Amino acid sequence: MAQIGKSIGFIGSGNMGEAMIAAILKTGLFAPDRIWAADISESRLKDMEKRFGIGITPGNFQIFKSCDVVVLAVKPQQMAKVLGDMALDIRREVFPQKLILSIAAGITLNRLESLLYSDLDDPKQKKMAIIRVMPNTPALVLSAMSGMAANGNCSGEDIQTARNILSAMGTVIEVEEEQLDAVTAMSGSGPAYFFYFIEAMIQAGTRLGFDPLIASRLALETAGGALKMLVELGEAPEDLRRKVTSPGGTTEAAMNIFNSRQIQQGIIEGILAAAKRSKELSQP
Repeated sequence: MAQIGKSIGFIGSGNMGEAMIAAILKTGLFAPDRIWAADISESRLKDMEKRFGIGITPGNFQIFKSCDVVVLAVKPQQMAKVLGDMALDIRREVFPQKLILSIAAGITLNRLESLLYSDLDDPKQKKMAIIRVMPNTPALVLSAMSGMAANGNCSGEDIQTARNILSAMGTVIEVEEEQLDAVTAMSGSGPAYFFYFIEAMIQAGTRLGFDPLIASRLALETAGGALKMLVELGEAPEDLRRKVTSPGGTTEAAMNIFNSRQIQQGIIEGILAAAKRSKELSQP
C-alpha cells in the first residue's frame, strides 16, 4: 500500500486506536515519524512510543494542531469534554485542511459538528472534514469490517484517505449515516455472535467427553473451514448448508433441534434489537 504523504494523530490510544496504529505501520501507510498519539495515561503513551517508535504528547490540541488527519478515539462519554476543552484553541488557531475521523460509537455527525464547528465561520468549517467510522474488534488482527459516513465538507480526496486508512486494518464500506446503526448491529456487535456460537460448540464438545482444548480446536477449525468455503466457493450459505444436511442424517438431527428452538429467528431478532439499541444510544 502506497504511503500517504500526511501526518496522523490519535486523540485517545485505547485498544482500537492501538489497532489502527499497528495496522497503518504494518502496511507502511504512514511512517512512524508521521504518527502521533495522545492519551491521559502517560505510561501507555511511553509503552506505545517504545513499541511503535511513534511520537507522543499529553496534549490533545497538539495533535489537532500538528496533524493532517486526526482520529478521535476517546470513549463516547468523554467526547464532549475532550472537544470542549479544545474549542477555544480551535477557534483561535489558523489551520490548514484537516480530516477528522471519529470512531466513537453513538456520536452522530450532527453532534460532532456542534462540538467542532462551534462559533467557527463557514470557511473554517469547510477546512474541517468529518467522517464517522464504525470499526469492529477484528481490527486487532487486521480483519476489521468498518462502515463509514462522511459529512458535507468531505472531498473525494478526504474519503479516499479515510478508505486507505481503514483498509489497512481490513475491509471498509461507505454508507449513509442512518445505516451506521445497522452496521453496528451486523459487524460492530457481530463478532460476539460468532463467539457465542463457538462457545456453545465447545461446551457441547466437553459434554461429549472431549478435553476443552480438543473441543476448542474442533470448533475453531470447523468454523475456519466453513468460512473459507463461503468466501472461496462463492456459494450462498443456505446452499452449502443444504449440501451438508443429508435427509435422516446427523446434521438434519441438529437442524431439527435448531429449528424447533427457533434459533435462526432468535438471531435475526437479536440483530434487529442491537440496531434499535444503537439508534437509541445515538440520541442526545
